[in-house]
Amino acid sequence: MGLLVAGPAALSLALPAWANTGATTGEMAQAVAALRGIDTLRANFTQRADNGQQVSGVLSLKRGGKIRFQYQRGYPVQITADGKALTIVDSDVNQIQRWPIGNSPLGALLDPAKDVTRYGTLLPAFEPDTVSIRVADRSHPEYGTMVLVFAKKAGAPGGLQLEGWQTLDAQSRRTSIRLTGHQYGVALGDDLFRFIDPRARPHK
Repeated sequence: MGLLVAGPAALSLALPAWANTGATTGEMAQAVAALRGIDTLRANFTQRADNGQQVSGVLSLKRGGKIRFQYQRGYPVQITADGKALTIVDSDVNQIQRWPIGNSPLGALLDPAKDVTRYGTLLPAFEPDTVSIRVADRSHPEYGTMVLVFAKKAGAPGGLQLEGWQTLDAQSRRTSIRLTGHQYGVALGDDLFRFIDPRARPHK
């Protein structure tokens, strides 16, 4: 089962191969500013896996390392981050994984302390008006890598809109996410991102 830290093929906008580029450091700074400039974001997402599985849902993102993936009905996975830890619940196998937000491929997206300019590499543009950044911590390969894909858009924070990303974990398993229907500045309460252990709920 493909999760955000394991599993999909390329975004529908195929990601480029890892490589350096002649893109300017100004583009890197603009992309980082756009990412950090998101106060709140709600968007539809499509997740694709290496095995061909595709699922969809709604993404909620809030500054400070908070995220929630609300998957389509019937999909047994719940993913949340409360600003400190990322939690993945898979009810099919009754498994819960939880670790600091900075210790996963999603750290580039979630961890406010992550210096993307330090760990990031600009990639060749595969379409006009796009910026792609690969983020990897060479001293911690177990954290995996992440490629963030932005498109130039006047109404988005910093003039760049986060179109999606691809993660690669330490076992070389890929997960790709594509975002659509972006809504910025929506009201998102902190309770939305709070992890509640389903095993602690009383049985009826």
